[in-house]
Amino acid sequence: MANMSLQKNPMPTQDPAVRAHNFSEVATGYTEEIAMDEAMRCLNCKNMPCVSGCPVNIHIPEFIAKIKEGDFEAAYQIISQTSSLPAVCGRVCPQETQCEMKCIRGIKGESVGIGRLERFVADWHNEHSNTDPVVPASNGHKVAVIGSGPSGLTCAGDLAKKGYKVTVYEALHTAGGVLVYGIPEFRLPKKIVAKEVATLKALGVDVETNVVIGKTLTIDELFDMGFEAVFVGSGAGLPNFMGIPGESLKGVYSANEFLTRSNLMKAYESDPVTPIMKGGKVAVVGGGNVAMDAARTALRLGAEKVYIVYRRSMEELPARKEEVEHAQEEGIDFRLLCNPTEIIGYQNPEDPRDPKNGFVTGMRCIKMELGEPDAGGRRRPVEIAGSEFVLDVDTVVISIGTSPNPLIKSTTEGLEVNKRGGIIVNEDGLTSRKAVYAGGDAVTGAATVISAMGAGKTAARAIDEYLSAK
Repeated sequence: MANMSLQKNPMPTQDPAVRAHNFSEVATGYTEEIAMDEAMRCLNCKNMPCVSGCPVNIHIPEFIAKIKEGDFEAAYQIISQTSSLPAVCGRVCPQETQCEMKCIRGIKGESVGIGRLERFVADWHNEHSNTDPVVPASNGHKVAVIGSGPSGLTCAGDLAKKGYKVTVYEALHTAGGVLVYGIPEFRLPKKIVAKEVATLKALGVDVETNVVIGKTLTIDELFDMGFEAVFVGSGAGLPNFMGIPGESLKGVYSANEFLTRSNLMKAYESDPVTPIMKGGKVAVVGGGNVAMDAARTALRLGAEKVYIVYRRSMEELPARKEEVEHAQEEGIDFRLLCNPTEIIGYQNPEDPRDPKNGFVTGMRCIKMELGEPDAGGRRRPVEIAGSEFVLDVDTVVISIGTSPNPLIKSTTEGLEVNKRGGIIVNEDGLTSRKAVYAGGDAVTGAATVISAMGAGKTAARAIDEYLSAK
């Protein structure tokens, strides 16, 4: 019998007062009983509008129907037909603006908790199944994938399932890309990413770490090694800065550096291999998901006060609603309609050897108001004359976006990029170079995990069509 409740089952979470001081996962996940009850809210619509909102076209009503029956493994197998990273997507995909936004139940209440159900199914499988996937017969073709983030892993997984011999090249020492260096442990445990990577390896995918394409090897050298096609999923790891005075002071980080030191290098441990500023007062400049991650990480690292400084209002905040709510529950102070104009540092002119010289002591800001809409339709922030003030902080994290690293472009002849450094591709992900495809943040700039996965699937399909025709 259908569950006609207008509200989805709430996600169990750690208490905010407790979780703000640990790196354990905030959301603890549905139980079997809760998952089955939530699945009963699905109306199994014939036209399946939710599927049209999923960039990787998961067969949503079909996997939910299996949850209703209590056949959780069958539900996982349905999801894995089109998604190589179900446990990841169930945690970090913005379902509220994609599949769940299309859900009929959302017209007169809350949509079905599709993302929560996907996470439950993936976690159930990872806990209960020890069976490796069946390795398809080889089709004799070799493909190289640059980058082991969501686009690269998705492309690799889809091609491996078709019998391609795929090698993934990762610049860092751990596979996972932004999933391991960018998203905090409390949102996406690294054992989850490691499990997803292990599943791909069991399919026959080779993963080579500590290989910087453009330095260690070039794309031309990959073709010389016998690869017949290359997919570039190198992400957007080049941080943007504001260009204001003081950004070179000690205690100023890009969000990429700050999160990489914490997430990948485990700077939160008692004896870390990499240093990071801990404690004091922290300002995070920006309003996206990465800014929320940086602010909540700073809190867990021992900051006594953490501010989000954003030049627009709460309505324009681009971060997921859930992440904003979690940050507010944990005590993050939102300073909205404010924009930094200068980062202030300590300087003792009488003693140039003073160890405090060059460290952040504050951030000068100016208050803003929203004016006319800009070209993108968002109301443009306008400074309010005479409203400057100084925020007392010791650390500043700049989180205003990232750009694709220019290394691959600079070492690959004939690879066209746009003015933002993104690789130019056609609708199939094909670049200006024959047999070289690209997708994810390397093309679009910083975007969502699921959109990168969608690009990886598109390119994998195109690569298969191209090599199958040879």
